[in-house]
Amino acid sequence: MRKIALDVGTVRIGIATSDPMGIIASGYETFFRSNDEEGDLKKIAALAIEKQADTFVIGLPLNMDGTEGEKVTEIRCFAEKLSNYTDAKIVFQDERLSTVSAEKLLIESGMRREKRRKVVDKVAATIILQSYLDRTSR
Repeated sequence: MRKIALDVGTVRIGIATSDPMGIIASGYETFFRSNDEEGDLKKIAALAIEKQADTFVIGLPLNMDGTEGEKVTEIRCFAEKLSNYTDAKIVFQDERLSTVSAEKLLIESGMRREKRRKVVDKVAATIILQSYLDRTSR
């Protein structure tokens, strides 16, 4: 079954999905959060049904020394709320430097700043998901 990765931010959530075999991650969309958190959670949960996904892989923004900070607490709270709307398993994947890596890839590809801003979260989610898929396939 497919996996869905979420790069959760305060304004946007980058979303990536895997192929049905769970080998390759692909960017899906950048979801702009609304003032209706319940509606956002329901939409994200519905995506698991639509894509026939059994797992949400949520990026965990650990500090560079591996410790958990305030942002990790926020992400864990988001994941707990999401679990109330889905039967899909929720797992965490270290996302340190995923956004930096995504930004670097986009710059190297020659993408303009305005366009990068629109897709960087989706690309970061793809990096998070591919890391998870590579780690779990061993």
